[in-house]
Amino acid sequence: MTITRSAAKKNQEQASAPPAESARSGAKHKTGEGAESPSPKRRKADKMKQTKIEDTVAGQEDAQKTEEKRSESKKEHKDETSAVEPQGRGESETPPSSILEKGIIYFFFRGRVNVDEPSEVNEIARSYIILRPIEKDAKLGSGAIGDAGNSRVCAIPKKTLPQSGRDRWTGFVEKAGASFQQLKDEFLASSDYQTKTAGERHTPAATPAGEGVYAITSTGRESHLAYILTLPEKLGELQREIGLKEKGSFIITTKNPEHPGPANARLPKAPEYPKEFFEEFRSLRWVPTQPKHLDYVNTQFLLVGESSGVEKALAQQTEDEKEGKAEPAEEMEKLEEEDMQRMKDLREDDSERIFADLQVDAGNYPKLKTTF
Repeated sequence: MTITRSAAKKNQEQASAPPAESARSGAKHKTGEGAESPSPKRRKADKMKQTKIEDTVAGQEDAQKTEEKRSESKKEHKDETSAVEPQGRGESETPPSSILEKGIIYFFFRGRVNVDEPSEVNEIARSYIILRPIEKDAKLGSGAIGDAGNSRVCAIPKKTLPQSGRDRWTGFVEKAGASFQQLKDEFLASSDYQTKTAGERHTPAATPAGEGVYAITSTGRESHLAYILTLPEKLGELQREIGLKEKGSFIITTKNPEHPGPANARLPKAPEYPKEFFEEFRSLRWVPTQPKHLDYVNTQFLLVGESSGVEKALAQQTEDEKEGKAEPAEEMEKLEEEDMQRMKDLREDDSERIFADLQVDAGNYPKLKTTF
């Protein structure tokens, strides 16, 4: 077949024409020989993006597992005879938004090694605060508080509690999500141990110093731990010397574990916070305490004394006042009255009342005293 000059020219132009745009674009994504591979920068960006996604998913899974464990613990230790009446306040008594958490508070101290009954403050090794949270809309009825498996033991490595703004004590969560059985076995009881140099040593049982109601409140830039004592009915020399008041409060802040403190103030292990906590901490060393922080063992917090009492901690916030919500001070007073009544009906003396509330036999532990 004879090929014309025009046809030959057309075939030549098609053979020498550049590839289509789509073909050129597609060549970038080929991995075969001669194809352009992704640049190192792009590979690094893709890897970082994938890592970020995996970290986010892992953080969410950790938070979910922690919450599931906490829920299971609460179910396991739920006490049907509890004095706590959820939603007992009713719709007409909306809890103030500034109260982040409320509940029952117990103050204990432990004597120095081999000192079962301290006769002065200097014979105290450290103080403790036990928090037993209840629902924000709950009221207290009769009977023992009941074991919800959500108690916390907060250790204060000082002999006394902070009194004024000059007193700034660092404490930590020793136990979180604890049952009353755990408190009995691992906190309240005494223990003996052997040392190579001094032989047998004795750690005394924990001694009660007081019981009452508490609230963790937010006043905007600060969080406070406010309390009102129910027991003893009248403060004694012992309570005053260790820093307890009829109504007291501390500014409380949580330490960011990514900023380690001095070597003598570090704990062997950091709290196992979910990723979301670190996002909230940002680069800050300390943040106003949220109740959820105290649900993790080894959370470190700073207590700063407030000489003004509970006035600042229980001040009503402007928004709550506009919405007609209850005043924090009013809610605490109601809780105090309810707690006082139930504790009076629980047992004959203060020591028996406190230990009965914690479901242990008072006869096995030191009594609550008002004098050394």
